[in-house]
Amino acid sequence: MNERIALSLIVLSSVLWHFGPAHAIEPGDPAKGEKVFRKCKACHAVGADAKAKVGPVLNGVVGQSAAAKSGFKYSKALLKAAEQDQLVWTVENLNEFLTKPKTFLPGTKMSFAGLRKEKDRQNIVAYLATFEVEGGS
Repeated sequence: MNERIALSLIVLSSVLWHFGPAHAIEPGDPAKGEKVFRKCKACHAVGADAKAKVGPVLNGVVGQSAAAKSGFKYSKALLKAAEQDQLVWTVENLNEFLTKPKTFLPGTKMSFAGLRKEKDRQNIVAYLATFEVEGGS
């Protein structure tokens, strides 16, 4: 396991511990999350050379405020949630959003139906946590 993945898992575990067992989501496996992310690649990218597609680059998304990527045209619903609700992409919020995006955020432009399997959601969040904000545009 490389240092970046190990550090990301430590950070993710400490975030989960902080919120306690009532709200905790089991940490996932970044390697398995990379495979799940294939479903997202048509619209999203990650990594040093990532470019926005239909959806924004997801580098640094875990723990980031929603609608934070400058230059990307977010839906009105997401902009409103980010402004009024101060929506942050916590592990819990990402889990709920990835379950069924249109239920979590009515009016979102994200047409993805969602990930039904909890383990897939845990793994993809663990994978996304390995990407720092730097890189991509």
